[in-house]
Amino acid sequence: MIHINNLHKSYGETVALKDITLHVNEGELFGLIGPDGAGKTTLMRILMSLLLPDGGTAHLAGLDVCKDYKQVRQITGYMPGRFSLYLDLSVEENLEFFATVFDTTIEENYDLIKDIYNQIEPFKKRRAGKLSGGMKQKLALSCALIHKPKVLILDEPTTGVDAVSRKEFWEMLMRLKKQGITILVSTPYMDEASLCDRIALIQEGHIFTVDTPEAIAAGFHEDIWAIKSKAIYETSKRLLYLPENISVNSFGQELHLVTPRGMYSESSIADFLKEEGESLFEVRATKASIEDVFILFMNRTSPTPPKEGLTDAGL
Repeated sequence: MIHINNLHKSYGETVALKDITLHVNEGELFGLIGPDGAGKTTLMRILMSLLLPDGGTAHLAGLDVCKDYKQVRQITGYMPGRFSLYLDLSVEENLEFFATVFDTTIEENYDLIKDIYNQIEPFKKRRAGKLSGGMKQKLALSCALIHKPKVLILDEPTTGVDAVSRKEFWEMLMRLKKQGITILVSTPYMDEASLCDRIALIQEGHIFTVDTPEAIAAGFHEDIWAIKSKAIYETSKRLLYLPENISVNSFGQELHLVTPRGMYSESSIADFLKEEGESLFEVRATKASIEDVFILFMNRTSPTPPKEGLTDAGL
């Protein structure tokens, strides 16, 4: 459904996309995963014909996003990262406006949006600018779906909303996928990656892997140790002196220590910490997550990796 080949884009001397090649299958829920500044928004704006690429090609359902931009906009629904509906219009007025733009009506495609719109319909007379973050999110998605698009492009749709609204939003995406809509969603939240059929990990405009979340995590070839401590920051500094350690990162209330496969055991790491003066800690082997894979890649490709301190896992 979405075919991107050797796409690149620069803003002056800043390279936003570096020869991106990516293919999204029809009916797939595909995640573009990466931190702020990785190039996700630029890629999505090009797909929506809002930006022109410097080179390469992109097609949606066989349509060239540059040459056939009018047709592309007819078959796609788009949620930009920033809420962009009319704040002075009510919920109902916003939805009616977008239906009119696409020469349709709310009633004609109501079946597609009813599960979403039902949650905000009691507030249909309220101005969009007075809605909560979660309600704005649902309204924006309803407006993006009102013309029954073949492709749904969502740019960081859950940024800035609470955990409950994030969960509800992904449940809505799962239901839309069952209706045959191809969904491309970008997010900086690594925990959302596991909810996609396939994902692409992107950093500094370069996609370095594309696969299912399970396959990407299974391809992690180092050992990972989860370490809990009463003094987590001091423990992290001590672990930096563990010979041949690859990285030490903060994951919530524990540390993730990455070491070469087979080099250490729980007991040998515990012995090292005891020798360094640690007494209250716990060490256990753990499995890699998408965050572990992404952080390891960032550490290995960073031109000037930090010599001390933690790498924050909250990308």
